[in-house]
Amino acid sequence: YFDIFKDTMVVIRLTRGGCHKRPFYHIVATESRFKRDGRFIERLGFYNPIERASGIDLRVISDRIEYWVSKGAKVSNAVSRLVKMNAKNNANKPKQQADEQK
Repeated sequence: YFDIFKDTMVVIRLTRGGCHKRPFYHIVATESRFKRDGRFIERLGFYNPIERASGIDLRVISDRIEYWVSKGAKVSNAVSRLVKMNAKNNANKPKQQADEQK
């Protein structure tokens, strides 16, 4: 299935969902010529800027993002910022869990 996109430019970017003034973003791999909220190849995670207090505001499937980048996909600025934020949060989680167990 993915051989179809071999000759086209694949981009990893955000698509907007949610309702008015309550945005919700999916991180997707899509062809660059597709519309922002249109067709996509694979969903790679989500970002919910409204739910920062609950702690479930960002989920990224890092190994699939690495797969698409290895195939030549370009990552948008916003997605690269979110991936870095996710890596930083995951690095802090073991420390927080160790502190909670004490």
